[in-house]
Amino acid sequence: MVNKRRVFIRTVLTCGLIILAGTLFYHIFSGEDGNKLPEGFAEGNGRLEATEFDIATKLAGRLTEVLVKEGDFVNRNQIVARMDTTTLEARLRQAEAGVSRVKQARKAALSRAEAVRLKLDLAAREFHRTKALLAKGAATQQQYDRNQTTKQMLGAEYAASRAAVAEADDAIAAAVARTDVWKSDINDCMLKSPIAGPVLSRLAEPGEVLPAGGKVLTIIDPTDVYMNIYLPERTAGAVPINADAKVVLDAMPDKPFPAKVTYVSEKAQFTPKEVEAPEERLKLVFRTKVRLKAYDDPRLKPGMPGVAYIRFKPNAKWPDLTK
Repeated sequence: MVNKRRVFIRTVLTCGLIILAGTLFYHIFSGEDGNKLPEGFAEGNGRLEATEFDIATKLAGRLTEVLVKEGDFVNRNQIVARMDTTTLEARLRQAEAGVSRVKQARKAALSRAEAVRLKLDLAAREFHRTKALLAKGAATQQQYDRNQTTKQMLGAEYAASRAAVAEADDAIAAAVARTDVWKSDINDCMLKSPIAGPVLSRLAEPGEVLPAGGKVLTIIDPTDVYMNIYLPERTAGAVPINADAKVVLDAMPDKPFPAKVTYVSEKAQFTPKEVEAPEERLKLVFRTKVRLKAYDDPRLKPGMPGVAYIRFKPNAKWPDLTK
């Protein structure tokens, strides 16, 4: 009885070893890999990137306030920093005084033009009366010539006075334009965010004197977060624009982020130097941009490494990427 039991146990163990060896033999020689993607999919390593906007000064000057910190979320057109506007405001007041001055000059020019017009009207009436009297012989040629000359002189003077009014109008327009320039410069000293997004970097502090174009903040566009991966020619040629994709980050392996392929390079390049393996950098690859559909997780940050999976056959079934 004992011998039969030993034979049975040996038989079971032998069968188990044969099955295990067969399974290993199949996986080794059939070339299958348990982690291999199914047909119709491609993958590539990369790091998260995002479109960045630099908030910079238009004019040189002293930075007086920075109203946000790194990590703060700002709204579109929100004032995020201020430059010193003391000098600009003084120049604006000077320009506004110039506007008042030329407006007064225009009023004086109008008054002179009106006075000349009244004289011209009187001279025109006298000229016409003298002309009628001369035809009847009741006036002399000398009176006629004198009234005619007076009328012509006043007409020329009136034209000059109207030109002075037009010149005053031009001077007012120029003075107002100067005030608009200073107002625009003052407004440009209120640095605003062109987008809604988080502050990535704070590059300057209050009190610093910055040149024109000096950077103060860098803000990320949360609607344009993407990952660049590099695919071999055969794979890149099969990937269409707008193909479905998913991004799995090393820091969040349990949450694939839905994405779309938005760009595939037309020219091959050597794998960029940030790829760690030197032998990989010798390969010709095509840069492929995978854009996340949503930036709905505050843990997402540019620079985070991960893997992008692309489905280039629409009917292929997505594998479980969270293993």
